[in-house]
Amino acid sequence: MDLFSLEKIKNILPFDGMTNYHGIVLNKNQCDFYYQILMDTILWKNDEAIIFGKKIITKRKVAWYGISEFSYKYSGVTKTANIFTDELLELKEIIEKESGETYNSCLLNLYHSGEEGMAYHSDGEKLLKKDGAIASVSLGAERKFSFKHKENKQRIDIILERGSLLVMKKGTQTNWLHRLPPTKKVNSPRINLTFRTIEL
Repeated sequence: MDLFSLEKIKNILPFDGMTNYHGIVLNKNQCDFYYQILMDTILWKNDEAIIFGKKIITKRKVAWYGISEFSYKYSGVTKTANIFTDELLELKEIIEKESGETYNSCLLNLYHSGEEGMAYHSDGEKLLKKDGAIASVSLGAERKFSFKHKENKQRIDIILERGSLLVMKKGTQTNWLHRLPPTKKVNSPRINLTFRTIEL
């Protein structure tokens, strides 16, 4: 990270956690290249979750990649990782250099339009590294992203720009919920990559 990068990085949470917004870390050519190749080559599937004992299949699509074919369980469903593609490894290297963290897996989300979102939740699965960094990279449409404190309900909103990086760590998952609110103002797709560390 250079001095310019350090100046633009800021913790957007006022207390009880650290979520650093690094701003745009991928240029337009990189955004265009990775967006198209991920859209075309990633093994996208509709997400499945068990909610109140009922199986739900979402409109948004997901994909799970890692350094090995390890299994990962969230929302009551077990998923097995695909092996990182060359392009995901390139992105992982860029994000590790920018964030100063290391990652061994990536959960990708494909939102076809603003009508698809994600409800408030925290990433607290048992296999995730405790208070480990989760790096969120945005490609495609810009979307609003919201945090809500679990106790006092304070809310923080941020617009995630195309090619931007948001890194959640140090108490963020313990003390805050986050969501991607749906909107009718966005008609184009967004790809979100969340690099994370699974304790093997």
